[in-house]
Amino acid sequence: MNFIQTIFLSIVEGITEFLPISSTGHLILASKLLNIPQTEFVKSFEIIIQLGAILAVVVIYFKKLVLSLNWDLYKKILIAFIPTIFFGLFAYDYIKQYLIGNSMVVVWSLLIGGIIMLLFERFFRPNIRYTIYNIPTLQLIAVGLFQILSMIPGVSRAFATIFGGMVVGMKKEEATEFSFLLAIPTMAAATGLDLIKTDLSVWTSSNITT
Repeated sequence: MNFIQTIFLSIVEGITEFLPISSTGHLILASKLLNIPQTEFVKSFEIIIQLGAILAVVVIYFKKLVLSLNWDLYKKILIAFIPTIFFGLFAYDYIKQYLIGNSMVVVWSLLIGGIIMLLFERFFRPNIRYTIYNIPTLQLIAVGLFQILSMIPGVSRAFATIFGGMVVGMKKEEATEFSFLLAIPTMAAATGLDLIKTDLSVWTSSNITT
């Protein structure tokens, strides 16, 4: 992977991360179009680069997350994150080996996800009962379970969590905000796990050329 390809993938990530269209899936497809082999380094790159985009969420919500020290909000984010912790630890090796980098999985996920998204927007009418601040534990766990679907490349994490939030009774705006907040520990954990699991030689060798 050369420097120009790296910049191009970074632009793709920046554009797609905050849209419900799967940044991972688009990175994989972009890599294929650029004829970038799906090496261990490239697969890790496609995971870790997303943390940089998510850090923008920390900046946007800095007052709410840091200055206000809202412990109840932290607790709710952590509860929704629990399913991802367990499933991610259990399924990481399979996902990294067989799903990340698989363009056919991405194409089918984007197709099916797009159809579901259109049907959802057209027919679903949420029974609004909760906000970020009063959503119960079981509903938080349900949102976390929806997020697990995004471990399949091509399934948008943003859409999965927004969909989950609306299904359990949140307004779209509230579900969208919670999706952004939940992305922070999710992408931090994905990056940390990948760094721990990936052989150090992947990072010490010269994988980006000029």
